[in-house]
Amino acid sequence: MPKTTLPIEIKISTVVAISTILHSADPEAIDAALEQMTGGVSDFFEDEFAVIDVAAIAPVAPRLDWAALVTLLKKYRLNAVAVRGASPAMIDAIRAQGLALDDGSSGARAGGHAVAPPAPALAAPEPIPTPAPAPTPAPEPAAAQAPATLPLVVDTPVRAGQRIYARGTDLIVTAVVNNGAELIADGSIHVYAPLNGRALAGASGNPDARIFALSMQPELVSIAGVYRTFDEGFPSDLSRQPTQIRLVGDRIELQSLAPAPRA
Repeated sequence: MPKTTLPIEIKISTVVAISTILHSADPEAIDAALEQMTGGVSDFFEDEFAVIDVAAIAPVAPRLDWAALVTLLKKYRLNAVAVRGASPAMIDAIRAQGLALDDGSSGARAGGHAVAPPAPALAAPEPIPTPAPAPTPAPEPAAAQAPATLPLVVDTPVRAGQRIYARGTDLIVTAVVNNGAELIADGSIHVYAPLNGRALAGASGNPDARIFALSMQPELVSIAGVYRTFDEGFPSDLSRQPTQIRLVGDRIELQSLAPAPRA
């Protein structure tokens, strides 16, 4: 007999979204900043999902033109799906645009803010009898250590338009990463070949993640959401050289890994 197919299936899926953190409610200022950021490149963001973070402006700009903001982001191929840091006064207008509300801890929630579970009722304390001395317990065998999460290893070239995500671990690539390709890892990214595309390490917010490559020439790098683009080219003293990229404070730092020349 043919297998019965349900009209819909629900499965858990990991989706990476770009945080768009607003420090202004002025659409013209936001538009100008995005134009400068992308350098006018029409496919800079390639239809990424976006979470709009308004925590910085919510107290001073309770009324935003959400429809205009969503349209403006879409102009730069950013598809708004949720809002983070919204004030109570913003909730109805956000829902009217079909956007989810993200509390920043457990993901976006279409119905509204996350609700804390009710606190359990506390019973009146009962008198505690004095326990008899307990015998010394025998030592328990040491618990076996949980195996470490293995990195995701990719041995084939990463082509333009291809995206690889190492969820909860490091990403190791032993072949070339072409322009237009994208590497994403919750941990660090190691490329033992030329890195030409985009590399986003610490995607879940780990500021200690790093990016390593034997030949560094990326289009964009990001660590824990702090990014840097290279529209005018990668620094010439590090281009095509072994390099590591890390986050120092709120600044992306580039550091050569090439051996020092002998005297």
